Amino acid sequence: MKISDPAFQPDAALVLPQDEVHLWRIDLDAVATAEQRWQQMLSQDEPARAARFHFTRDRQNFTATRACLRIILARYLGSEPAALKFRYAEKAKPSLDPSLNLSFGGNQVEFNVSHSGAMALLAFARSRALGVDIEQIRENFDPGAIARRFFSEHEQRQLDALAPPERFNGFFRCWTRKEAYIKAHGAGLSLPLDQFDVSLRPRDENALVATRPDAIEASLWSLRDVPAEEGYLAALCVRGHGWRLVS
Repeated sequence: MKISDPAFQPDAALVLPQDEVHLWRIDLDAVATAEQRWQQMLSQDEPARAARFHFTRDRQNFTATRACLRIILARYLGSEPAALKFRYAEKAKPSLDPSLNLSFGGNQVEFNVSHSGAMALLAFARSRALGVDIEQIRENFDPGAIARRFFSEHEQRQLDALAPPERFNGFFRCWTRKEAYIKAHGAGLSLPLDQFDVSLRPRDENALVATRPDAIEASLWSLRDVPAEEGYLAALCVRGHGWRLVS
């Protein structure tokens, strides 16, 4: 599901079944400049958060992404976009404020947000922890040097085994998968990047290879690539199995 209309507004309530994870893609180049409209949907604190961005386009991207998040959540929950309240965990990961007592069929709506370049991803599920990450592929750095700082030994070996033209894609495939797992796990910076291994194979349906010190942890999650625009890579991590992706 893609948002590329500055007048985006679902016509009716959105349905989020228990066994589905919904992924929305936002074309920020197409929608971000409608800043005046998006601002009307924000809470009192969010314009202040947006104002912290130094560059105009970064402020517009934040505003559009947060407004679209509110619109979609409100349609799932039968509420109004501006009425939703968020709380923030480590790394500023937002979740619905429990004081609102907003639930969906008795199950809290979980969500996660990521943006890079001109694209943003919004992921939604019912009572399933999840994390999503998107990265614009760049080639202006040494992927091996950064991998030695942040990747596990298993991941470094996978990256080194790739042909040089494939290493940038391999690097960002690894990075998005690791970031999606960290966001879903919720531990933030307290979860060392080298304490779990992900696969660098494209389209791997079980990309979380190993977790340490608890090896059982890896079996509790689903980690996979998700659709992204050309020039981007993206990954989604969801707690549990037996769900299907709607995008």
